[in-house]
Amino acid sequence: MPGATYGPQTDLVIRFEAVSRDTLSALHEVSSAYTCAMSVYPGAQFPQYRPRRLRQSAVFRNLVRETHLSASQLVLPIFVRPGRRTRRPITAMPGVCQLSVDEALKEATVAHQAGVPAVLLFGIPETKDEKASGAYATKGIVQQAVRVLKKELPELVVITDVCLCEYMSHGHCGIVQRNLQGARILNDPTLKLLARTAASHVEAGADMVAPSDMMDGRVRAIRESLDQHGFIDTPIMSYAAKFASAFYGPFREAAESAPQFGDRRSYQMDAANAREALREVALDVQEGADILMVKPALAYLDILYRVKTEFGYPTAAYAVSAEYSMVKAAAANGWIDEQAITLESLLAIRRAGADILITYAATDVARWLGGK
Repeated sequence: MPGATYGPQTDLVIRFEAVSRDTLSALHEVSSAYTCAMSVYPGAQFPQYRPRRLRQSAVFRNLVRETHLSASQLVLPIFVRPGRRTRRPITAMPGVCQLSVDEALKEATVAHQAGVPAVLLFGIPETKDEKASGAYATKGIVQQAVRVLKKELPELVVITDVCLCEYMSHGHCGIVQRNLQGARILNDPTLKLLARTAASHVEAGADMVAPSDMMDGRVRAIRESLDQHGFIDTPIMSYAAKFASAFYGPFREAAESAPQFGDRRSYQMDAANAREALREVALDVQEGADILMVKPALAYLDILYRVKTEFGYPTAAYAVSAEYSMVKAAAANGWIDEQAITLESLLAIRRAGADILITYAATDVARWLGGK
């Protein structure tokens, strides 16, 4: 009321009433869901309905399984660097290496023979500068790898990560403007470099490009560039909802892309924001994205579910480096069953809505699934 005063006791009552309303609302939703279920399945009550009937054998469980894992859903990330016969282990990611092009071909061949249909290439150039010139160079490391892979494994789908951080001397994903107040990542000038990079990858033979930079408008800039170069049929798999995440830690070593100052929070998404993620995804859809990606995967299953439910587009999820490394570390200590944990985690990602699973364990997973 106007002019009224409220003391601590009144404030407590107001907050209690608010909590009570929320609780009643939640109980009402549960009750409504149960009533709905009973109306749709009038016999779905014990003892008439016994869910365990369909769990008593592997055959029954397989017949009624709602979500399936398949090797055909897998994408293997590969880190490519200059040199020959080079396999540089990544300490934080057991079993993963930076590979020279010839070794990347061997790795991709093994994966493809196991049943993995696609790879995602990241490049580590010989030199870096503040214009990321290695990203769009005709003889850049990714461009070299694409040519070799498409020549030797024409049926393998080669996807390229389109970002500038690995090629920038400062490690950020865009052009940096420095002033007395500090440094800013410039959005619009960066778009030109991203578009140029994507076109150079497709000219080399890439089947798909995947922009991961999180600059505003980059999907449209890349789509326009590809179309102008005659690549109207080349799809874009956009990192549509990419969060600023601690789960990327081991990747920084793998891609040698740690920022030399500051962090990436001014362009990657705040981990607290779900509705904003949907706005980001909507923009990418409007700009021409063909596949939407959520990254990271396992800690963001709610985002993945909402993206798939609300947009219905082909959806990818990236099981990122820390997800992989934590499983590897725990398995090495004998604390968990690596195969069981990995498959269950990927099943959860599929259940949340992912059609495409990007994982460093892709080759192993394909083998465990029998290449199916």
